[in-house]
Amino acid sequence: MRISARVENTRGDHRATVETNEQQKSLTIPAKPEGLGSAVNGGEFLFLALATCYCNDIYREAAKRGLSVSRVGVEVNGEFGGPGDPAKNIEYRASVESDAPREEVLALMRHTDTVAEIQNTLRHSSTVTLVDCQVTNP
Repeated sequence: MRISARVENTRGDHRATVETNEQQKSLTIPAKPEGLGSAVNGGEFLFLALATCYCNDIYREAAKRGLSVSRVGVEVNGEFGGPGDPAKNIEYRASVESDAPREEVLALMRHTDTVAEIQNTLRHSSTVTLVDCQVTNP
């Protein structure tokens, strides 16, 4: 699965697109009130990625187990220090609504935590490399 994300920003205009296996989607994200940059910061997006991954994976893993899930809630919290500092103390809470037995749902939730790709990416680190820099003149 090949995934990419792109941001284009000019004063007052912010455009974000994501793509998985050549299926592109546009996201509505406002520009900062002063016009330059996104109104949503990268830390917020990182935590949203963790919450989204766990939510989607609960449904995926429940289907594999033949369990019915009608609602998933995920809240992610953590801290960032100064510029350049990595996130720390990241933790998340999840709730699942299901008519399956409680112990089966708890087992599903614990298992999903071990296979959630974004969580595992952060837990095991990943190389992030700036491979190109371009400058254009208006």
